[in-house]
Amino acid sequence: MRVFANLLIILASSLVVIALFRRLQLPPVLGYLCVGLAVGPTALDWVNDSEALPDLAELGVVFLLFSLGLEFSLTKMLALRRVVFGLGSLQVLGCAALLGGLLMALGVAPGIALLLGAGLALSSTAIVSKELTSLGEIFSSHGQNAIGVLLFQDVVAVLLLTLVPVFAGHSDQVWYLALPLTLGKTVVLFVGLLLASRWLLPRLFKEVAASRSAELFVLLALVIVLLTAWLTHLLGLSPALGAFLAGMLLGESHYRHQIEADIRPFRDILLGLFFVSIGMLIDLQLFLS
Repeated sequence: MRVFANLLIILASSLVVIALFRRLQLPPVLGYLCVGLAVGPTALDWVNDSEALPDLAELGVVFLLFSLGLEFSLTKMLALRRVVFGLGSLQVLGCAALLGGLLMALGVAPGIALLLGAGLALSSTAIVSKELTSLGEIFSSHGQNAIGVLLFQDVVAVLLLTLVPVFAGHSDQVWYLALPLTLGKTVVLFVGLLLASRWLLPRLFKEVAASRSAELFVLLALVIVLLTAWLTHLLGLSPALGAFLAGMLLGESHYRHQIEADIRPFRDILLGLFFVSIGMLIDLQLFLS
């Protein structure tokens, strides 16, 4: 019952705060973060620790990246390859070098300084894409440049997570073996999803569409999102990255708009829960100290 009580407190608090933020013309994301900060353990402490909440909240990011992938089909992504790999690598390398150099000047070991600098060079795909979508600027020139950079950052984030145990001394692998292994898994995932989107999924959607059952269509869309995220997690990669790839490959499907409409309610609710869970991690006592 603890999970239900926590969800009730979070949803009821979000209902009041988001309505207030709408009146004040403030971003809903900021409202969700404030809810998490208020009900979290460092403030009112209304929500007790629950192992299910972070996993449930992460599904919001998975659904967001999947719906974002539907908008950026494989054709569009090929057109954006210069932005993804050119501008994206320039941003990450430039910021990582600057921040890593600053940390080394402060006495941090070179390897750790570069790893931390690269981590600090990354942005939140969930927050940026959510705000671009709400402002209607996702398809503007700066919006597409931002998405391209964020996608490159998602790949870099996976590589950095691979390097953390290596630098911490908890892994038997060395970095020049760990990186190619992670990249190889990403390629295998992409090829597998590409084959499924070309041969398997169109037939499934055709059969479901022929049944004229809205319930079956929603179930199939949910199964695709969750199955892709689960398979990506098994490969040791980011579930959100796998969901984006699946959405991207389905972006050229005739059923793209129907899929997006079906998953939107799940995406918005779970994404709000994700931002609340982030707000709960903010430690006010740490700031004060």
